[in-house]
Amino acid sequence: MKPDRVAPPPLIAPPGEAVAGSAQSRARGPDRRGRLDRIWSATWRLGALIGLVVLYLGAASLLSLAAVRVGFDLWSGIDPFLPPERRPFLGAVELAHRAFAVDALRQVFLALLVIGGAWLRDRAGWRRRLALDRERPNGMRPVLLLGILLVWPVLHIVWVTGTAELFGASFGQHVRLSPFMSPAAVAAWLAYLTILAPVAEELLLRGEAFARAQAAVGPVAAILVTALIFAAAHVSSWGLARPVSLLPLALALGWLRWRTGRLWPGIALHGWSNLALVTYLLWPS
Repeated sequence: MKPDRVAPPPLIAPPGEAVAGSAQSRARGPDRRGRLDRIWSATWRLGALIGLVVLYLGAASLLSLAAVRVGFDLWSGIDPFLPPERRPFLGAVELAHRAFAVDALRQVFLALLVIGGAWLRDRAGWRRRLALDRERPNGMRPVLLLGILLVWPVLHIVWVTGTAELFGASFGQHVRLSPFMSPAAVAAWLAYLTILAPVAEELLLRGEAFARAQAAVGPVAAILVTALIFAAAHVSSWGLARPVSLLPLALALGWLRWRTGRLWPGIALHGWSNLALVTYLLWPS
């Protein structure tokens, strides 16, 4: 017997096309939402990172200003709470000493704040977070690291002086120290440039900031983000000349932090580059 009716053939989608409501089309929605969530999360964490850097720098500046104001006033026999119109006149030398003390103490407070914040966040692993531990082996051969430390300052001098000449800035030309600076003041200034500032800045940027950025966007983007923050923090009256002159150094410091897994190579390169540049600029013509 023949059937009176023949059942219609099932609806088969053409190869390579998804049927509306299928598992493939339903999977695209969550994937897209997941990607947007990751982008939003990374953006939020990077914004929080920039806010944290600003907070650390602002707190260190306020603490150093207060300490120098009170400390120098008490040392000079001045009431630190006198209104401005009743304060005695301070000479140029005294003001210069106070300005240098503010810069130096800012770096001290900055280092202490970063270390204290990392310790409060993870008391057992704060050294690892700031790349100060020696649990992980150095990711770079000592010979290569030594070669970078020897060659990079020359490249740094060429780039900084070339950038200064391009922008018409004076920081890349031969300069002279103030005649009012004593030998002790010169030694303190050199120690600030080669030890104190590199330690504090690397703790903040290639220590705490790099750890946060790497967790949010990965190592390559962390190198770029911390380098841009480092350059932006050096904006001065010369506009973008100073940040542009420091950007290659910032990238090299971030790469060293990632490549070695430690902070000390970056501190050494930072301090050695500062010393080489200052020596070149102060060298008699």
